[in-house]
Amino acid sequence: MRSLLIMLSMAFLFASCSNSEQVNVEELNRAFIDAWNDNDERKLEEMLADDVDFVQGEIHYRGKAEVADKWVNETIETIDDLRLRTISSGVDEGIAYEAGTFTVDVLPLAPGEPEGEGEGNFMLLWKKMEDGTWKLAYAQLEDLPVKAKL
Repeated sequence: MRSLLIMLSMAFLFASCSNSEQVNVEELNRAFIDAWNDNDERKLEEMLADDVDFVQGEIHYRGKAEVADKWVNETIETIDDLRLRTISSGVDEGIAYEAGTFTVDVLPLAPGEPEGEGEGNFMLLWKKMEDGTWKLAYAQLEDLPVKAKL
């Protein structure tokens, strides 16, 4: 019984110490969404880990250069007002994630075309770098077909 109490005390002490060092994943995602909605490509690229992965359906981009070029730079001008609704999240001392649903306004590709509304599921995973900063390491989007705004 005594050894069980010691083990529980050690576990509580370890858990309380590690919790004090945890990052707020909501703040990480808020900074990312704010940069996206501000069309700040430079800031978004700074948030990406060197080995970041982006997955959307059959699309899979790897590495900071490819993800920045083919996801961020090619997509940022086509959507507006990105919004997240978190359903699940988790944090430890080295990894943080949020998953849920997203909605966006899809801008017309040509004059005279209607705006659209997009929605789907997301998962953003952040990891702590050796220098203590947090970088986006994995992003997955599963979107539904865009609906025309009426």
